[in-house]
Amino acid sequence: MDFTPTEEQTAAQGLAAQIFGDLATHERLAAAGTGTDSELWKELCAAGLTAAVEEIGLLGLVLLLEEQGRTTAQVPFVVTCAYGLLAIAEHGTDEQRERLLPPLRDGTAVATGAFPARDGLRADGEGRLSGSVPYVPWLRGATLVLVADADRVLWIVRTADPGVAVTPVETTAPWSAARLALDRAPGERLGGPAGRTGAGTSTGTDSATGTAAYGAVLAASRTAFAGLQAGVCAGSLARAVAHTTTREQFGRPLSTNQGVLLRAADAHMDTEAIRVTAYEAAWRRDKGLPFAAQALTAAWWASEAGKRVVHAGQHLHGGTGADLDHPVHRHFLWGRQLDAYLGCGSEVLEELGQLLVKEGSL
Repeated sequence: MDFTPTEEQTAAQGLAAQIFGDLATHERLAAAGTGTDSELWKELCAAGLTAAVEEIGLLGLVLLLEEQGRTTAQVPFVVTCAYGLLAIAEHGTDEQRERLLPPLRDGTAVATGAFPARDGLRADGEGRLSGSVPYVPWLRGATLVLVADADRVLWIVRTADPGVAVTPVETTAPWSAARLALDRAPGERLGGPAGRTGAGTSTGTDSATGTAAYGAVLAASRTAFAGLQAGVCAGSLARAVAHTTTREQFGRPLSTNQGVLLRAADAHMDTEAIRVTAYEAAWRRDKGLPFAAQALTAAWWASEAGKRVVHAGQHLHGGTGADLDHPVHRHFLWGRQLDAYLGCGSEVLEELGQLLVKEGSL
């Protein structure tokens, strides 16, 4: 395995770091509230970073998301890339790619995903979907939603279509989230015609193909969000290091205390574990290798280690960390949201165990 970024990936990461660093300031984030920073989103798309994801792959996307996580920039970058660009590029038909990808590349369309699959979401024989998802990140500004029904078939739903209701909800992290309710809403099967034989059923071939696509998109999304968590944790730790090296107690910096050093060192090792497992999963996906187990491993580290790091970051700030307006608190909120999204640690670990048993690895 060689996780050394390519020249293109390095250039894209450097550009992303510059844009996020310049525009995702604490003042702008505070002014944005829970909404999306539309100016920053336009800047990212105009710089070609969304379009570049198809070329630099999932590993390249993970590198870009690290930079977003460092600043907790409020843009629908991860969802548009994971549920839109990469999902459609890999699993869509030629016609779907030609029609749907250009507006996603230039930012005129925003995608998100109603993941993971839910038993209450059903598609009838006409490809109309009914059911609800209580929480979908960045749904308020989305034009397309990748929906996974109870049979794990993937559908593209347009938020402006009849039968689609979007109701804003507030979560711990300001991700412009909303509740998605579908009432016989028209859906477009990702990958082509549904091949439905009846309400809620599909042919064996269609079912197997749909399940495979769902698994691949879910694994890629978990890897992408793990990359985002790596950035969130790195940003939290950087703020804690800056605070403890400048804040003095009893005539010396807090960073000279052994307890502070050990806590920061543990947080650094946890952050590196999230990063390297995300890199491995993304690298394997880009090389065309099986990566489901690696994606689950990255998701587990992102959940379990991620919450330890953001708790440590807030704790190392002392009383300042309890200030809801302090930048480190935003990292705490993002870290806890990412801890549970797409499966908390115990759920992911159970799924990983089942996968290993199924593959005969145990």
